[in-house]
Amino acid sequence: MLDHSPKNMYSTTIVCVRTSEKVVIAGDGQVTLGSQIIKSSAKKVRFLAKNTVLSGFAGATADAFTLYERLEAKLEQYPSQLMRACVELAKDWRTDKYLRRLEAMMIVADKKTTLVLTGNGDVLEPEDSVVSIGSGSGFALAAAKAFVSLNQLQAEEIARRSLEIAGDLCIYTNKNILLESIDL
Repeated sequence: MLDHSPKNMYSTTIVCVRTSEKVVIAGDGQVTLGSQIIKSSAKKVRFLAKNTVLSGFAGATADAFTLYERLEAKLEQYPSQLMRACVELAKDWRTDKYLRRLEAMMIVADKKTTLVLTGNGDVLEPEDSVVSIGSGSGFALAAAKAFVSLNQLQAEEIARRSLEIAGDLCIYTNKNILLESIDL
């Protein structure tokens, strides 16, 4: 259950869709503080590792930027090894006193792998071609799975429509969508 205190920040829905042609990560732009919308156009999806890794975050913005920096360093240390870099980051996340306090989750993907990194230090590889995190993740995930099963839409359209549905249902998600992709 969410504590709607103004000191707590809630934001976002991120969805990742992988097809045989592309991997796409899309996120909405809304950031809220308590029951107030603070920003509608935050950019929560970005490229890492010289545009070879896509990432999207949900959670506290400053915490997400810390994780981006740490993951970027791990990707430099372990080039072209997304899984290894994420596992090493997760080890740090679980053992470092400062990192353990971070409140964020990330989806990261490259040409081969999609992973979810959690605040518990987990590195999860989804079984399906879609995954979602954040406040509207259940809505976006259900919509994306339905669209994938129809086998009629491209990855970008699945991600966009799924986030639009989440934006209709989740008060912490808007329809200001940023979408990035990597051709496979």
